Amino acid sequence: MNAVPDALPRTAGELRAAGYAPRPIAREIHDNLLAALREGRDAWPGIVGFSRTVLPQLERALLAGHDVVLLGERGQGKTRLLRTLAGLLDEWTPVIEGSELGEHPLDPITPASIRRAAELGDDLPVAWRHRSERYTEKLATPDTSVGDLIGDVDPVKVAEGRSLGDPETIHFGLVPRAHRGIVAINELPDLAERIQVALLNVMEERDIQVRGYTLRLPLDVLLVATANPEDYTNRGRIITPLKDRFGAEIRTHYPMDVGSEVAVVRQEANLVAEVGEPLLEVLARFVRNLRESPVIDQRSGVSARFAVAAAETVAAAALRRAAVTGEDPAVARPVDLEAVPAVLRGKVEFEPGEEGREVEHLVHLMRRAIAETARERFAGLDLRPLSDAVADGHLVATGERVPGAEVLAALPELPVLHEVAQRAGVSADEPAGRIAAAVELALESLFLARRLAKDSDDGTTVYGQ
Repeated sequence: MNAVPDALPRTAGELRAAGYAPRPIAREIHDNLLAALREGRDAWPGIVGFSRTVLPQLERALLAGHDVVLLGERGQGKTRLLRTLAGLLDEWTPVIEGSELGEHPLDPITPASIRRAAELGDDLPVAWRHRSERYTEKLATPDTSVGDLIGDVDPVKVAEGRSLGDPETIHFGLVPRAHRGIVAINELPDLAERIQVALLNVMEERDIQVRGYTLRLPLDVLLVATANPEDYTNRGRIITPLKDRFGAEIRTHYPMDVGSEVAVVRQEANLVAEVGEPLLEVLARFVRNLRESPVIDQRSGVSARFAVAAAETVAAAALRRAAVTGEDPAVARPVDLEAVPAVLRGKVEFEPGEEGREVEHLVHLMRRAIAETARERFAGLDLRPLSDAVADGHLVATGERVPGAEVLAALPELPVLHEVAQRAGVSADEPAGRIAAAVELALESLFLARRLAKDSDDGTTVYGQ
């Protein structure tokens, strides 16, 4: 966050003279989104794969000033999308200095701020709040109370001498404190139904009532939420009156193509070693195979976080292998994919009756992904010279203790190897590890096509006739 610019007004009088009239949050987002669309700016940084599906729907909802609920399976980027909404707010907005609710200096709403504004007039001090402070996020949990969301009587303020009927004894909850900002509630169906009722007035009448007080605060908030379809229909639900108050219900989805899946992994994964594009494509296809497999419980979904964790696991396996063999740089090879099924089998839900066969299914789907990637990468390339060389006695050993240079040294000089490397995006003058990764992919594809044999023992794999 940058420092508050010195040129901004510091009193209500200066603010009025500068033309800072109060503007509703829905109008502020509407104006800033329209400006971004007209200028061709990306209003949704970091959001991949939604440009033709989810984002147009969300933009229409925001331009209409609607509250929004995003409905989708786990790991589809719902929370990430909501957090980008803060970028549609003004970078700096004026608030009454010291006010609990961040009220506009020219439009106070609490009794204390109204009194201060009347007493000080144009000398009312003004502070400035950054857009990042105007986005409030709450994970809905069954133990969330009305006091947490709306507010309750503060016994400390009562003990200080105020009467119990004084509106200033109220401790405001999360929603009022987000006045003139965005409130995001994650996993809304997990919120108890009696607590959801407390949001009805906020969303329709745009005010709150606390206990028996006659105090009514005209709040200005944009309420957005996320929900999982399984929770939405079974374990929990959004009560009908609250669901009716959302202006838009938008379905999210997983990446719709391999390129988007790879882009998400590239963006989100913290890779401790180099993982080439072909291996990322393998992982992307692996995750897509999981989402289509009948042995996987598709109601819970296969999160994009699975692909990210898989890429990080492959990178970690490559780094460990490089430490053992002394290779530099550490480059992931297909042999490192073997670490994924065993490590990540707990991140997906299998259908009943598949107990004990989880790793078997994952290995099968991983091999399918490798075969599909190799078919795509090496389409039209004749790999017969490579398989003939191995059949003639040039056995190739790989494993966690075999450096890339040894993989290449086991083969004679073959023109097809340069083609293989080129198809994998590697040039002939690059480190041996990168070239070996491409060659291993070709060897594995030959094995999966039953044109080579493969024997594994004690961490070493040998490709032969």
